[in-house]
Amino acid sequence: MVYGAINEKGESYYTYLGKVFDAMGGRQKDYNWLITDCECYPSDPKAEAMVRGDSCWISGEALTALVERENFQWIWAVFSGFDKHISLREVLAHPLPYADGYSGFWRLPLTMQHPLAQVEIVAWDSSLTLFFSREKDLTARFLQAYPQSQDLEDHLQE
Repeated sequence: MVYGAINEKGESYYTYLGKVFDAMGGRQKDYNWLITDCECYPSDPKAEAMVRGDSCWISGEALTALVERENFQWIWAVFSGFDKHISLREVLAHPLPYADGYSGFWRLPLTMQHPLAQVEIVAWDSSLTLFFSREKDLTARFLQAYPQSQDLEDHLQE
């Protein structure tokens, strides 16, 4: 089962990963991350070069360190988190997730784009953040950290 949340209220700007990672209680370090469909503007040239291709594969520890150095806004991006035993080769055997134009975010039952992902965080055009997890407690933590966010199933049924 997939649990989801949408945060589109109460923030000046959306998808700053520092706060999302705080909500996850450090659990982002338990995963390797595939970053796809990315638009962002970090001031660090190394960070910018890293996220400019079609995809970026990064450990949770390295992504956390990047965010701790520079917590910039992600305008568009899909962050797919994978258990550490899953290889990049296995991940790339599936289509790359994308944010802009993906209609599956707005359908029930909730799903993640990448079938091997445990968590997906979506930066949606600077206007909202979507959070998906196979673990109910991670989604509950996100909802608690962002009090104006909403369970995505409830949002879609309105």
